[in-house]
Amino acid sequence: MSEIQVTQLGQVVAGFDSPEAAVLERVPNPQKGQVYLARFTAPEFTSLCPVTGQPDFATLVIDYAPGDWLVESKSLKLFLSSFRNHGAFHEDCTLTIGRRLVETAKPLWLRIGGYWYPRGGIPIDVFWQTGAPPEGLWLPDQGVAPYRGRG
Repeated sequence: MSEIQVTQLGQVVAGFDSPEAAVLERVPNPQKGQVYLARFTAPEFTSLCPVTGQPDFATLVIDYAPGDWLVESKSLKLFLSSFRNHGAFHEDCTLTIGRRLVETAKPLWLRIGGYWYPRGGIPIDVFWQTGAPPEGLWLPDQGVAPYRGRG
């Protein structure tokens, strides 16, 4: 992807049937060269259990230190919603999202926390990051309480 080539921002987009079909876009970082953290929080993320087909729910917290590119937020919203009818385990969903963001935006650093509501009475929280954060990056807590009804 070269300079700005957004196809969804400002357009009516029907959405995508699967994460593989979803188009995740990026835009140039106007603060390139600065070390800072950008956070996306998706408190109503939904996918399907690949065994039962029942819905699974999570709060996703995505923190990244942008490099040359920013994640275009509308495309991220559409990408995340493409999991709505997608069957995958919690671990697979969380890492697929993190790895796709890294592939698209090429951040200096990224971490994702998937805080999943219980399945079978056990909450499964999934965490992944690309490595050590850049020197001087402020890393706030992700702000999601340990499971107690997650309310």
